[in-house]
Amino acid sequence: MTVLATAVTTVPYESTQQAIGYPTLFLLVLIGALVPVIPTGALVSSAAVVAFHQTAPFSLALVFVTASTAAFLGDATLYWLGRRGMRSKNGSRWLEAIRSRAPEERLTQAQEKLAEHGVAVLVLSRLVPAGRLPVMLACLLAEWPMRRFVRGNLPACLAWAVTYQLIGILGGSLFDEPWEGVVAAVALTLVISGVPSLWRRIRSAR
Repeated sequence: MTVLATAVTTVPYESTQQAIGYPTLFLLVLIGALVPVIPTGALVSSAAVVAFHQTAPFSLALVFVTASTAAFLGDATLYWLGRRGMRSKNGSRWLEAIRSRAPEERLTQAQEKLAEHGVAVLVLSRLVPAGRLPVMLACLLAEWPMRRFVRGNLPACLAWAVTYQLIGILGGSLFDEPWEGVVAAVALTLVISGVPSLWRRIRSAR
């Protein structure tokens, strides 16, 4: 009876959690793609930890589909807005936002790599912390059509979602309590995000 009661109370709780959690994850990742101030990687890892500890089937698959779809739509929308800004005489605030987060040195590197390797650079850019916007701006300056950008961005978003979901699964598997796994996953994603900028500062200091 105790096991049955636990199962009965767990299923409605998980259903409520999913009904709120997946739309929230989608919205936050979408906003984070448009306005890159939200740590979307940490959000995906945290959602994966929670899904890992749930009994409902396909929880991890739903996290993957939700995160990758939101990231793809957000990137496509931002690129479309950037293209409009490139064609406009006065530019746009979206284009300026992309430029402000793409330092000249990073942009130059992105342009060189894009010219050499094409779509492969776009795929990798989402896996490199702070690499997405310089490569997106390089695509805009190279006048990539929307269709070409979308084709390259789709595998990029899928690879990004898988990577951060695996970090969450790792955190969830190491701890019995979901909140402990969330803390571990968030800490790991923040460390991964901070290493490149720390390395650039060390190089600049030298």
